Parts: sequence; structure tokens; C-alpha cells
Amino acid sequence: MTAITTSIFELLKIGPGPSSSHTIGPMKAGYDFMELMRKLPEKDKLKSDSLEIRIFGSLSATGKGHGTPRAIMSGLLGYLPDTCHADTLEEFRESEKPFELDIDGKILTYHTGDIIFDAIKHDYPHSNTMIFRLKSGKDVIFERMYFSVGGGFLRWQGWEEPQRGKPAYPYGTMAELKEHLEANSIRLHDLILKNEKAITGMDEAEVNAGLDHLIETMEQAVKLGIKSDGVLPGPIKLHRKAHVMYDRAKKEQFQGSGFINAINAYAFAASEENASGHCVVTAPTCGAAGVIPSVIFILKYHMGASQEEIRQGLMAAAAIGFLCKHNASISGAEVGCQGEVGVASAMAAAFLAYARGYKFQVTENAAEIAMEHHLGLTCDPVLGYVQLPCIERNAMGAIKAYNAYLIASTLDESYQKVDLDKAIAAMAQTGRDMSRKYKETSLAGLAQSMTEC
Repeated sequence: MTAITTSIFELLKIGPGPSSSHTIGPMKAGYDFMELMRKLPEKDKLKSDSLEIRIFGSLSATGKGHGTPRAIMSGLLGYLPDTCHADTLEEFRESEKPFELDIDGKILTYHTGDIIFDAIKHDYPHSNTMIFRLKSGKDVIFERMYFSVGGGFLRWQGWEEPQRGKPAYPYGTMAELKEHLEANSIRLHDLILKNEKAITGMDEAEVNAGLDHLIETMEQAVKLGIKSDGVLPGPIKLHRKAHVMYDRAKKEQFQGSGFINAINAYAFAASEENASGHCVVTAPTCGAAGVIPSVIFILKYHMGASQEEIRQGLMAAAAIGFLCKHNASISGAEVGCQGEVGVASAMAAAFLAYARGYKFQVTENAAEIAMEHHLGLTCDPVLGYVQLPCIERNAMGAIKAYNAYLIASTLDESYQKVDLDKAIAAMAQTGRDMSRKYKETSLAGLAQSMTEC
């Protein structure tokens, strides 16, 4: 088993919604291809006269509703997910005008409507495939094939793992991670911190600053969401609900059902911000961006957790996300929503247990319970928009995370029969067996039922 070398800040990224694989990945692809075109020999740039972009698989099936054309165009124009303004994609929502792309000495005219929605079924290595071509007439001057593999991660044909430091405590499974914890008498957050420093070269202050920025961005999404009203973008005309749920929770003084309503409200809030194309944190994806912010908000503002406890919990959550990505997938196009909201719920359950001071075994048990009860969850967005059932599904994922934490922290940890490695393996197998129709194509499930109504 190869060791995990993913950084916390690769897994948890800031960028615009509504879908990490359909907006953040394509935005990066557009940016990268523009940079590559500008580096071409002068003679190639001068004879170029057109740009051809084709998107395949899930990108083709649901890319319009997910904002993929707007994301690609914004990338071509120099925007990047982690530095763009929160509503950058809004600039391209209703634009009818073509854009001028300057490739250093040559201007190409391109419009979001020129993007070709190609085959949903194909034989490329990943469902979310994009092909960018710079052309002169019918001749291709330069091309690159990209794969948006989930969570905003971008790969391309010929991509190789970048050189980075070796983790201080290499592991590829939960069993290997536990061996390090026990053999070295080290706590989970300390191990993740040491690995992050070894892999990235960052010091502790830089890691903490990065974590604080992620936490602040998640909190901001919740704060904006609970005070926003109106209808979400797109043809579904779905009304925002977070503010209504939050008002009810306040009336109930956040007690009893009011506490549950608060968790729901916070998950709805961040998810509705994501559905609006505003900036969120891929936790681990945009489609699941409401789960972890919800439990962070609950823990910090209702249960009195300190910033250091939040940081430590977030590092524990990252460890769970690493394992799921490494041994299965966090891409809805690969394994369905069990890889998005399911993984987010497992991460959130681990976050809660660890931030509340429970030992590692309780943290693992909480993550496993949450994961186990999302197995088989399909990805079937209505009309391709990350709204139905996605927003409510985030709230359900947050509630399941909280309940998984309660179960794990109440029962004797030795009662647990299923470990996290087994649950992740089951998720991977279920994803392989799941029909392509149920993996972010909107060709089956609730998406199909709604179109038949």
C-alpha cells in the first residue's frame, strides 16, 4: 500500500461552487491550458485561429447545471478557485458576449456556448474528462486531456505525482495509522501535523494559519447562508430555507428540536451558498460543503469549543478524508454520493469525537458508523443542479454525523465490530458495482423521477 502524501490544503480547498469536480477542476483546467498556450512557440500562436473544448461523461450530462462552461471560461480568463472573488462565476451566468483570450500576441474569440457537450458514455480513464485543443483550421496545434477526479483535484494525460516531502509517519490504511499512534504514543492531530509539515515544508504557524482560514471560510458560508433569502439560480426555482430553519431554532432557544434545527440550518446555509456559486470549502467536495461547516458552527457557537479544539478536530477529519480518497474515491462521478456526503459525514463524525476530547478509537468508530450508513448513496441531482436532493442531503449527513458521534461516544468502544478500513472497502466496491446512471449523470433516480412528473 502506497503512503498518503496529500496535503490538508489539497483536500480542503477554497473555491466557488456548486461542484468541485464540475467547477473548481474545470476552472483549473482552463487556467492551465491558457498558461500552456502562452508558452507555445510564436509561430504556433500566430497561426492559431480557434479553440475547441469538449467535455465528456458526468461533465457533459450535468455540466450546465453545475456551471462547468462558466468555470472553464473564468479559468481561461485568469481566475483561480482559491483567489477569485466569492461571486466570480456570477459574471458569466447570463453573458451573451464572446470573450477575447490573449495568448501573448494572438487574440482568440471564445464564448461559453462554444463548449461542446460530448458523449456521456466513453472509454477515457475517468468519467469527468475534458479535451482542450488549440487549432488552425482543422489542424490541431496543441491539445491536452484533463480529468477532474473529484474534490477539485485535476489530473491530465501524462500527469505524474509532484515531488514532495515524505510523510514523517507513512500510512495508507487506518490499521497502519493506528500502528503509528500506538507505537509512538502520539496523538492523531500531532501525527497529521507532523506529516503536513514534512510533506509541504510548512511550519506549524503556517499550518495553523491555513486551518484558521479554512475554518473562517466555512463559518462565513454559514453566516451568509442563514441571513440570505430568495430563490437559488437555475430552472428549479428552489427557495432558500436556511434562514427559516435558523429562525425556528432561535425560537426554540436551540434546545431539543431547536438544536437539531440549528444543525440543519447551518448545513442548509453553507449548501445554499454553494448552490449559488459562492465560495465554500471542499470538505471533501463542494457537493458536500455543508456537512462539516454545520458541525463546526454547532461545536464552536453552541458547545463552547476553542479554536485549538476546532483545529485538532479538523485535522482528525482530514485523516478520514485522506483514507477515503486514497482507498476509494470522493468523486460522485466515480462512486456516487457515498463518496461525497458519505465521506463528509464520516469526517464530521470524527471531527466531533476528536474535538470533544475522545480517544482515537472512539473517533474511528464515529467515522465508521457515519460511513456505514451512507453506503450505496447515489448521486442523482435533479436537472444537474446541486440543489435537489443535494442540499437536504447535506443536512441529513450532518445529523448522521452527530448521531454517529453520540453512538460512538456512548457505547463501549470494544463493542464495535466493523472498522473504518472495511467500511471504506465496502464503499469502493459499491461504487464499482453502481450503475453509471446513478453517478452524477442525472439519468436515473430522483433526477429521472422529477423529469417524468
